[in-house]
Amino acid sequence: MCMICERINMIKADENPWFVKELETGYVVIGDNQHFKGYTLFLCKKHVTELFHLEHCEKMKFLEEMSIVTHAVANAFGAEKMNCELLGNGESHLHWHLFPRVKGDLENYGNNGKGPVWWYPMEKMYAPENRPSPLELEKMKSSLLKEL
Repeated sequence: MCMICERINMIKADENPWFVKELETGYVVIGDNQHFKGYTLFLCKKHVTELFHLEHCEKMKFLEEMSIVTHAVANAFGAEKMNCELLGNGESHLHWHLFPRVKGDLENYGNNGKGPVWWYPMEKMYAPENRPSPLELEKMKSSLLKEL
């Protein structure tokens, strides 16, 4: 079973502390690491590997809901710009990475501190200090839920 399917099963069992809200086509969850404050994922309910594997109506609904979630993340976390990525190279289960961006969030990496999130060093992005405390996580979930 893939890691995303495992996380979805945790949501269904009410055992996923990162879970925010269920939508028609997917689940909204706060990301485990928060260097980019408000980093959120939108997990497709179906285990498919590509966007074009969804039926047209379901695909359009999934894209619409991703847009709604992105707008909510931007509002909840004060984003100056949103980065939305549908990669699937690491986990081949359809899911969106939604990164709220603010000036200086790359520090001195990239082009004058500007560029994609993946230019930020992985060891810093996934450092233990970037994991929210239980209280911080609850505040983040509450802020996002209000916007959804």
